[in-house]
Amino acid sequence: MKKLAMSRKEKKNLIRIFIALLLFAVIFTVDKIIALDSVFEGRYRWLFPFALYLAVYFVIGHDVLWKAVRNIFHAQVFDENFLMCVATLGAFALGIYKGVSGDKIEGFDEGCAVLLFYQIGEWFQTYATGKSRKSICALMDIRPDYANIKRGDGFEQVDPSEVKIGDTIIVNPGEKVPLDGIIVKGATTLDTKALTGESLPRDAADNEEIISGCVNLTSQIEVKVTKEFYDSTVSKILDLVENASSQKSKAENFITKFAKYYTPAVVIAALLLAVVPGLVTSKWSLWVYRALSFLVVSCPCALVISIPLSFFAGIGAASRYGILVKGSNYLERFNKANIFVFDKTGTLTKGNFAVTKIFPENNKSETLRLAAIAEQDSNHPIARSIVAAYGKEVERGYTLTNVAGAGIIATCGDDKIYCGNEKLIEQNHIPFVKQNDLGTIVYVARNGEFIGSLLIADEIKEESAQVIGKLNEMNCQTVMLTGDNEAIAKNVADRIGLTGYKASLLPQNKVEEVDNMLKTKGQKNVLCFVGDGINDAPVLMRSDIGIAMGGVGSDAAIEASDIVLMKDDLRGLPLAKRIAKKTMAIVSQNIVFSITVKFTILALSALGIANMWIAVFGDVGVAIIAILNAMRVNSKYAEEQKDKVNFPETA
Repeated sequence: MKKLAMSRKEKKNLIRIFIALLLFAVIFTVDKIIALDSVFEGRYRWLFPFALYLAVYFVIGHDVLWKAVRNIFHAQVFDENFLMCVATLGAFALGIYKGVSGDKIEGFDEGCAVLLFYQIGEWFQTYATGKSRKSICALMDIRPDYANIKRGDGFEQVDPSEVKIGDTIIVNPGEKVPLDGIIVKGATTLDTKALTGESLPRDAADNEEIISGCVNLTSQIEVKVTKEFYDSTVSKILDLVENASSQKSKAENFITKFAKYYTPAVVIAALLLAVVPGLVTSKWSLWVYRALSFLVVSCPCALVISIPLSFFAGIGAASRYGILVKGSNYLERFNKANIFVFDKTGTLTKGNFAVTKIFPENNKSETLRLAAIAEQDSNHPIARSIVAAYGKEVERGYTLTNVAGAGIIATCGDDKIYCGNEKLIEQNHIPFVKQNDLGTIVYVARNGEFIGSLLIADEIKEESAQVIGKLNEMNCQTVMLTGDNEAIAKNVADRIGLTGYKASLLPQNKVEEVDNMLKTKGQKNVLCFVGDGINDAPVLMRSDIGIAMGGVGSDAAIEASDIVLMKDDLRGLPLAKRIAKKTMAIVSQNIVFSITVKFTILALSALGIANMWIAVFGDVGVAIIAILNAMRVNSKYAEEQKDKVNFPETA
């Protein structure tokens, strides 16, 4: 990760704070040693310390004064800028009153200190927001600036929105891929880190799909565009990230309503505290000072800043690991998630055929070699899985004859290889050992002699059992919904440890099952549906939280889900749970800590026990502590390592 680079404005503010802090420290120290109001004689001796402190006040607080005035004209009176101005200008007015009355001057230093520490708190907020935004900025940087559209032998640089489906674009090394498409010329290596969080680059060659937002690293490629810019992956992801802040959590909505009524209430309370006891005792300066202290500590900055910042930090932390959360309300809700419903194909399994078993054990290599010879020219998924499992150069020279509905016979002279289902073997009167495993069985024979058999099945993802085990440890219910038959569904469920499953479901049946589960679950339970986002959009939208696997390149995933696992890795689920749990713990800590300290100091200020310096801590000190606490959400999280799981051969 690159270090967070401060903007010009942030650097300028930091320099201003340092200058103001240095000036204040010098003036305050000298004032306490020799008393600045004693430097000159006469009734206007207070003007000297007033002028010095006022200079510092304007250096550090001119922007706060301007915001307060501007907001008043926009009918936004009761905000933190207004409270700071009333409290600090009131402190200066109290100092002037003391000076004119000939009393010991107080108020100038407190007025400066309040604004100075307030600005320090604001700077910490900006820094913390930037730190959290850094993880999301990597996503925002995927926005392409241009596309090189091919024109004859050359190319023209245009805005990505001008490129149409079917156009060919050129992507040079170092450039962002501006639109989704298929590589028609060239091979290269792609950096997908901004999209998936994966640090390792990915190779891509002719006829492979390529998505917008990746960075081309090594070679020039030509890409045939398959989606216009508004419909591309990069456009949809940017829209998701930019709108995440609009989905507010219950905690954020509570704080917003709290601040709306709390701020006017404390202003009225401070006014009453200054006026009513002042009328009774005639000690106006005493009660005005207490009211000003009351006003300073009453500012709800700690809550208004730290709570949204905690959620923003949580969303940023999740983004760093390729987990896109559409809003803080989903992060808050995910913390309570305890029912996880999974689609099978593409979610718990890889969604592709693979050789999972070869029989007999002592003849695996020969069985696989002969099967690869017979299947080498077929485009059938089962044939491709056999050739891929062999992984070597396949012998040529065989004449391949397809037997409809049965398999393939490969012939080379007197050598004859039979590869297919039991029907092919039986038709050629070859004795064989029948297998009853779940999946597709391919039998292999040579010259009338049975050699062995291969089990072809949809592979279970290596992390599936690990993740289901962790969710079960968290007392979560784990259920699989699948269109496969009962035997296959039970086998998968037993092998990875699911607490339940439903088999032989059509897409509409999945919706009905989720609806039933939503109706029967407890009020405090939260149901998540985890699917590949392609044919599961209706279920993703109906569930309490829809989680899409492999969101990259899947329109339905980005549009229908609430959380997208960009890495297509189930281990993002327990990691997201940890981030959500930590976020909510810190939100609760900040709410309890801020309200407890504030109301304690409010009471002490009203009673005259706490002075304005303690009030400054009650406002700015509490805010800084809450902000630093919120920053802990965006710390590093140890990612789960993918375990090598040896699944049992049968349920």
